[in-house]
This record gives sequence, C-alpha cells and structure tokens, in this order.
Amino acid sequence: MTHPFLDLAPLSAARFASIEDRVARLLDTRQDIVTMQGEALLPLEGAIRSAAGPGTTALNVITGPYGQTFGDWLRDCGATVIDLAVPFHTAVTAEQVREAFAEHPGIDFVSLVHAEAATGNTNPVAEIGEVVRERGALLYLDAVASIGAEPVLPDAWGVDLCVIGAQKAMGGPAGVSAVSVSERAWARMAANPGAPRRSYLSLLDWKQRWIDGGRKSLPHAPAQLEMLALEACVERIEADGLNAVMARHRSAAEAARAGARALGGGLEPYVYEDRDAAPVATTLRAPSGVVASELVAQALESDPAVPLAAGGGALAKEMIRVNHYGVDATRGAVRASLAALGAALTSKGLTVDVEGALRAVDDNRRSRRAG
Repeated sequence: MTHPFLDLAPLSAARFASIEDRVARLLDTRQDIVTMQGEALLPLEGAIRSAAGPGTTALNVITGPYGQTFGDWLRDCGATVIDLAVPFHTAVTAEQVREAFAEHPGIDFVSLVHAEAATGNTNPVAEIGEVVRERGALLYLDAVASIGAEPVLPDAWGVDLCVIGAQKAMGGPAGVSAVSVSERAWARMAANPGAPRRSYLSLLDWKQRWIDGGRKSLPHAPAQLEMLALEACVERIEADGLNAVMARHRSAAEAARAGARALGGGLEPYVYEDRDAAPVATTLRAPSGVVASELVAQALESDPAVPLAAGGGALAKEMIRVNHYGVDATRGAVRASLAALGAALTSKGLTVDVEGALRAVDDNRRSRRAG
C-alpha cells in the first residue's frame, strides 16, 4: 500500500533550489539563502559560530530569553560581549544601540531578536539597522517569530544574517529553517579560523558544496517532508498575500490586548506600550497572587484547543502567552482564549467581564474596518 508521507520521489536539487528562491522572495532579498535541515536553533547557532570569534566585539541585545542564549554562544566562541539588556515589558531603541556604540566603539557584531514570542515584544529593526550600518558592524537577526507576522527586510534594513523558521507565523513545522547571508557575512566567516567546517553547524560547507557549485548537487540527503512543508507554507502565504497574512496577525494582537484590558480580574498586558507589542503573540501579566502556569492549566482544562501557554522558566509564575500565530492568527482564537482565561479567573474568585472582553475584541475589529 502506498503512503503519501512515505512513498515520495527523491527531492531534486532543482526543487530544493526553487524552494530557496521562494524564501528569498518572501524576504525580498538578493542575499544567498541557506535552507538548514533542522529547527531554527541550528542556523541561529551556526551563524554565530561561523561569524564570531576571539577577535569579535559583540553587542548582544537582550529583550527575552533568546538574547541571553546568543550571548552564551558568543562568549563560548571567545568573543568580547557587551550585553544591552532592557526590561522584557518593553523594546530596545535605536538610541540605546547608538549609545552602546559610543561607549564601546570597537563593536563589530550586533545580535538582535526581532519579535520575541517568549516575551511578546518586538524591536525596531529598521532603525537599529541604520545605526549598525553607520558603524560598519555586522547585524545578526533572529526573525524566526516575526516572519509572516510583520515585515522582515534584510536588504532594506542592512541585516547580514537573518534567520527564519517555519513554525510560528508561517504556520509550518519546526524541523526546517533558513538564513539569508550577505557578502559581508560570508567574508567574515571565511576570515574566521574558528568557523565550523565539516560540521552540521557549518554555513561555509553549504556555501562551498552547494552555492558555489551552482546549486546543482545537494551536500546530503534533505529533510524531504520538512522541505515540502516549507514550500507549502510559502505557497499559502503567496496565495493569501503577505500583506493580508501580516494584517491578520496585527489584528489578532490588537484584539488580544483590547480584550485583556476589558476582561479585568487583574489581568493586564505584559508589554506596556502597544507599539512595542509583537503581532505574533500577546503576553499577559497574571493577577497578583495567581500563578500564571496554574491559571493556564485551568484554562486549558475548559478548552484544550486554545493557543495559551505560560511563560518559560521563571516567567511561568507571572506570564501568560496567547500564541496567535499561524492558523491561530484569528479573532476567533483570541475570543476563545479570553473566554477560557475568564472562566479560570472566575474559579479563583476574581471578578471578570467576559462579555465585555468579547465586545472589545469585536469593537476593535469594527474600528479597524472603519479606519
């Protein structure tokens, strides 16, 4: 008996290259695309280890847990690391980055997360990229959560290493990812004696064996199902229109913040300012005396399908995430999430206004249409 997931013809090099070309169009970039055969942590780590070393002075922007991880990798590579940490309820500013360069003029590498799904904030990459370009430093960007939810423009913003993954706003699997690489980044890697070679982390291996060879022969057997899923994700975005997909994510985020404020019960947006809130996920601060992870567990008991999660690590005590990305980038998912949270808060003796929250979601939709 044939099976559509098992009896597949081999994925040709031409098909693989065509998928990369579609990713490049999604990013509106002329840079090289390397499609990595693993979850996005693979190119995130590989890009840092390829481009950074003992001679690197890195400005590592921390607006959530991934920024902390990037700093660990950079230090492990031998780089001198200057951490620029801001509270997780806000975003970093271009002026803060400019001040860091003024204080540390030797900075030649900047690592930054675009949208932090884990903390619900998003950073102004276009403005930061302008500052980084002025100083001639290399800009590394984690756009895994933001791609599909908000503009990601490596060429226009001067991003040298831009990592994306399919598992968030693109609505795909976690097993495939990609990175766009500028000529400056390739030159930095080629000059780095510590850059991984003959390694699964190596970007230079892909350049030598795949890109420089005209993308005629794959260096190893591809993750076929994941590559086909990535292709399907891009096809769906192309069919719907990228602007429409991003608008759905923005609409869901605005609805979640408006609904949470109206719900009451001590629940409030974790990210203070609307302009700093990521369209991929809305984080909420649990009411005083309520453990966020327990509240989420109770909400999921009433409706297991809602896209709710508690914050990771220490944030599990205080942070709730409404993960309105991909197929859940809808007002219906937001409404269901708020209703489930309202039921959980009510069971804890807190006064909430679920109907008011749902009206706020609908009123927000009508105001967007009127605008």
